[in-house]
Amino acid sequence: QVQPVESGGGLLQAGWSLRLSCAASGSIFRINSMGWHRQAPGKQRELVARITSACSTNYAESLKGRFTISRDNAKNTVYLQMNNLKPEDTAVYYCNADASPRGIYWGQGTQVTVSS
Repeated sequence: QVQPVESGGGLLQAGWSLRLSCAASGSIFRINSMGWHRQAPGKQRELVARITSACSTNYAESLKGRFTISRDNAKNTVYLQMNNLKPEDTAVYYCNADASPRGIYWGQGTQVTVSS
């Protein structure tokens, strides 16, 4: 089992920046990649960004340039830096750890609310 735990959400104004953290604990060996997804009210969960164990990254096309994913292997932590936040970024942000074939593990989520 892998337990991702998110932190850093909050209530912000448009144009502000925020960094989310996701710390993985448990059986963290052979985690292939970690990523951030988000789910806005009434919408499906969508990929925000992902980073592999080799630090290769991919992003949702619409978020490139504003969001940056990074990782600290020594702390087993992944970060999501979000800049120039917009009201449409309001969502619950979920971290996951892909430890396939063992499984994909999800955190509980952290709420990000951006007011105009």
